[in-house]
This record gives sequence, C-alpha cells and structure tokens, in this order.
Amino acid sequence: MSNPTIVIRTATLQDAPAMYDLMFELAVYEKSPELVATSVAEYQTDFENGLFEGFVAEADGKIVGMTLFYTAYSSWKGKILYLDDFVVTEAYRRFGIGQMLYDTFIVEAQNRGCRMAKWQVLDWNEPAIQFYQKNEADIESGWYNVRKFFKP
Repeated sequence: MSNPTIVIRTATLQDAPAMYDLMFELAVYEKSPELVATSVAEYQTDFENGLFEGFVAEADGKIVGMTLFYTAYSSWKGKILYLDDFVVTEAYRRFGIGQMLYDTFIVEAQNRGCRMAKWQVLDWNEPAIQFYQKNEADIESGWYNVRKFFKP
C-alpha cells in the first residue's frame, strides 16, 4: 500500500458507526471484546447528546483512526480533556496517523484551556507506552483503576 492521503477532521454523528467499529477493534486488541456493552445506536445517541466528541482520520475515503474524548474535571488541576479511545486500524499504523490524531487531540485540549489531558494505557501495551514516552507524556505509577459497574 502506498502512502495514502490522510485527512484529520472533527467527528460527526454520521461517523459514530465507524468510531464504534474502531473501538471494537481496540477491544479485541486489548483482549476484552466481551466487555463491550455499548451499541452503535447508543454511540449515536450519546454523540448527539454531547457526551463525547472525537476526531477521525480518513484515508482512501474511509475512516481508519479516531480519538474519542470528553471534558472532565480534576479537583486538583481543573478542566481536563479525557481521551477514552485512541486507535488506528492495523493496516494503517505505519503512516503517522496516530501521531497526527494525537497532536490534534493535544492541541484541542490546549485550545480549550485545559490544564491537563489524561488517558490510560495497559501495562503490557509496549508500542503505546513507547509512543507516549516519545511524546513526553507522564505515565503514572502507584495508582489503581477503580470502577463499579451498573446494570442498564
């Protein structure tokens, strides 16, 4: 595959199904697709209601990568932009799309006056860890993820 023309743009409601598919691809990569409880319809409704936003990467006329994020608040730091999903489909991972999406997300956080951008990375995901280290992100240690699930 030759170098495709890449376009990074703000996600729209029409992109929700492709974003869902990319999220599911990420869940498979993270070895936990059975934990996905959302649906395409829920993505569309939640996007329409402003619960999340995103950027998508288009190549060869199709969406091949995305960031999914929302505004959050840290009582210690103030306004933050939380990056919930960041994925580029495997066939397109060697064209710099991840860096383009990451840079767009970071600039967005700065433009919104956020004091911090925050996200998680699995401890075994060496390619992602190396990417974040290359981009001078602070990878915390000493904190555990805590969560409580509710039945719909």
